[in-house]
Amino acid sequence: MQKENIKKGIYILPNLFTSMNMFCGYYAVLAAVNARYEQAAVSILIGAVFDLLDGKIARATHTTSRFGIEYDSLADLVTFGLAPSLLMVLWVLEPIGRLGWLAGFLFAACGALRLARFNTTVEVKDSGSFEGLPIPAAACMNVAVVMLFSRLGADPEPYRLVILFMLYALSFCMVSSFGYKSFKNISLFNRTRFNWLVGAILVLITVAYEPWLVLFAVMSVYVISGPVLAPFHHHEERESREEVGL
Repeated sequence: MQKENIKKGIYILPNLFTSMNMFCGYYAVLAAVNARYEQAAVSILIGAVFDLLDGKIARATHTTSRFGIEYDSLADLVTFGLAPSLLMVLWVLEPIGRLGWLAGFLFAACGALRLARFNTTVEVKDSGSFEGLPIPAAACMNVAVVMLFSRLGADPEPYRLVILFMLYALSFCMVSSFGYKSFKNISLFNRTRFNWLVGAILVLITVAYEPWLVLFAVMSVYVISGPVLAPFHHHEERESREEVGL
């Protein structure tokens, strides 16, 4: 019986960043359980940075692997599925009872389904867009809400039902067919126009001035862009099918 030639070994650098991503998710869970909600939210946000960098590094250094993709998904489920769902339940939804913690479970479950669907279509889908809201974006929307209330010093209790509806809406968006823009093709290592650098500096200045307001505005626009632009995407798909005679 001929033995299969299995290529052993993994790439250290991108998987190290993935491990840091999962560590942030683990710490966020601990912080949320101990009622340190702002620390939990910031930890999830830092995890999103590591998640962005591991993919960038893997593509830039040509160290992309199937192992890395699967490991990244497992880390994402911890950091962007379990941690934010637990954060939202303990922060504001726990007094609602069953409806509140079921919303948290649904968010985590839809995040897992979103990751599974992405992994099964990653090699056939156009990397220029995502089908369904990416789970890191959904998690960052929760983070933005928590940090916005903290920045304003507002009590989330009067808005509990609004936040509950938001969690259900985010869960639906993750498993929907809405198209969301992908920024994976933006390279940080290639030459670009001088104006782009100036624009990036202006963005950083704006973020530094009011980071949580900017994060909330950016994430709100991104989340809403899926259902708002869905009719236009369907129209474009219908026209492309008519052109090829389908």
